[in-house]
Formats: sequence, structure tokens, C-alpha cells
Amino acid sequence: MIMINQPSFSDQVINLVVIIVNYQTPDLTINCLQSLISEINAQPDVKVVVADNNSGDESLAKIQTAINIHGWKNWATLMPLKQNGGYAFGNNAVIKHFLNISWPPTYFWLLNSDTIVRPGALKALLDFMNENLSVGIAGSRLEDPDSTPQRSAFRFHTIYSELDSALRLGIISKLLERWIVAPPVPANISPTDWIPGASMIIRSQVLAEIGLMDEEYFMYYEDSDFCLKAKKHGWSCWYVPTSKVVHLVGQSSQINNQQTEPKRRPQYWFNSRQHYFVKNHGWWYAILVDLVWIISFSIWKIRSFIQRRPNYDPPNFFRDFLRHSIFLKGV
Repeated sequence: MIMINQPSFSDQVINLVVIIVNYQTPDLTINCLQSLISEINAQPDVKVVVADNNSGDESLAKIQTAINIHGWKNWATLMPLKQNGGYAFGNNAVIKHFLNISWPPTYFWLLNSDTIVRPGALKALLDFMNENLSVGIAGSRLEDPDSTPQRSAFRFHTIYSELDSALRLGIISKLLERWIVAPPVPANISPTDWIPGASMIIRSQVLAEIGLMDEEYFMYYEDSDFCLKAKKHGWSCWYVPTSKVVHLVGQSSQINNQQTEPKRRPQYWFNSRQHYFVKNHGWWYAILVDLVWIISFSIWKIRSFIQRRPNYDPPNFFRDFLRHSIFLKGV
């Protein structure tokens, strides 16, 4: 029987807590922990907590065994959760625990289980945050294993970005360039609207002021929603490309896994998208956004049929969108 090493760092001074949410990805999580060793050695006041979202598989045993065998118990611990409440739920469980100890950490670093941390990635984030006290959130340069950069600095979702993503017409994309969610990868440290939760450092003061991530998002949109909330409270968000983290895209969620055939978007993706627009812009805006997307995507489908273009969308994407739209599902 494997004894779970519950969080037990409350009597230590901690500057930063790394949070990895695991759901049935024990091998990926162990690889992520392995990649953190050099970071931990350089920053002894950093601790790592793996929150397991009730995986129900061998995750707990495999991860705890790795912690025990490799001697990571002085800096890594496992927190089993009673349900799979999603990404925000898993991170919040750890954050709540450490915000309630006598000396809460200054920072939390959210990491996906499908990431591999490059040497110096944590130091780059910490140095930037320590030197820029008005910054509330910062993110790494996410990249492929061959160091090809992934788009990791984003603009907020708007009706204009929805129009562009659905219509896919060059001249319209040019006109809407300033609203495109995923602009070209910045070469330098720069401010941005939001950064993905695959590698997101958050100042504890931000969490104390604006609260935790919205757990109504099961997965997706919770990171952009949180950054928008922080911005409304005066906290800026920055992209720090000197912090490099390999992101094995989609291997934790299997939605955007580039190594496999596209899969149908799960219901929670549509739910998260609708919740984002209703929460942040109101239900009339959400209605208009869905209407614009449906019309624009219909035009794209007609064009792609006439021009015999390949289809790279998830299976049944249009049908699923309609089924989960505000018109058929309601608010």
C-alpha cells in the first residue's frame, strides 16, 4: 500500500508553490516533476504540489512511488482530491491550502502535467516578477520539443475574434488583425491580455484581492477569464520568453493533440466558451457572438466546399456548436 504524502510544508518559509493538476496522466506528471529538479535545487524555498483530480487509475500510486524512490519528498507532495472538478478546481484546492497557512507563499506557478520545464525557466519568471511589482501574472514561452515556439501570448476573446476564427477570409483577418486572439509570437518580454495556464505565475496578492479561478469552467477559458478579472482590478499580465517550457500540446486533455486525429469538442468546451461571454459581456453580447459565429462559419463551409479545401475542424464541429449554442441551450 502506498502512503500518500499530504501537503506538509506549513511550517516552512515558502516563496513559491508549483501546482500540477493531474488527471490520468501519471507518466507525464512524473516527467514534469523530473524536469523541475534543477529549478528546485536553484530555488530551495520552492515546493511542488501535485493535485490529483480523482483520477481513479494508477496515478496516485505511480506518482507517490516516483516521489519516494527519487527522494523528492522534501520538495514534492501529492494532494488527492475527492472529485474531478476540472482545471480551476484542482488549482484552487492547492491555493486555498497555502493561502491559509501562517506565512503564505509570495507566488503560485501553475503548470500543466504535459509540460517539461527548461533549465532557468522558473528563475526567469521569478526575476521578472520580483523586479516588476505591479505585474500580477506572467507566463512562459511555450514551445515544441524541438524548440519551435508556440503562440503563448493572447488577446481577449471578442465578437471580432469570433468572426475572424469562423469566417477565415484573408481580407477580413487583415482588417481584424488587432483583435485576433493568437497574434504572432513576440520576440521580447511584453505585456499581453492573457497567457495560458500551462505555465502561469500568479502573485499571491492578486489572489487575495480578486479571488480564485472560476470553478464553473471545467476546462478552457478559465485562464483568460482570470487574466481579464485581474486586469479589471489593475493588475497587468506579461509574456516572458526567457522562461521556456515545452508544452506537449493536448496530451493532458487530448483535445488539441497534434499527434492524433482531431476529436470532437467535449461539451465542457462549449459550456466554458458560453460562460466566458455571458459572464464578461452579458447575455445579449453572447447571443450576438453565437449568431455571428454561426453565419460566418456557414459561409466558410460553403466556400471550403466550392474550393475543395481540406477540413481540419473537429468532427461534427458545426452540429455540436449549434446544439450547444445559446439559441438551443439557452443561457
